[in-house]
Amino acid sequence: MGHQAAFHAPHGGADFLAMRKARNGTTEIVYDDGVSRRMIWRVQGGAATEQRVSEALRHAVGALRVVPALYNELKKRAINVEQIMG
Repeated sequence: MGHQAAFHAPHGGADFLAMRKARNGTTEIVYDDGVSRRMIWRVQGGAATEQRVSEALRHAVGALRVVPALYNELKKRAINVEQIMG
């Protein structure tokens, strides 16, 4: 991956968002709040480039409510995801 794939919250929280490749080659998004909540989504469709996903993660992690911001950023970019954990 040529784009930044992991982001930590800049506001002092433990929130973490990352993009990774699964064994089957699909792109996944991982969220961890640093305490008890871990969520994973599988990116659907080929229109979602690594750059677009990375931009969405970068914008979302800066928000105080990261998960709702993530959904909003993905929706803006027409990136479909399927929640597979959390």
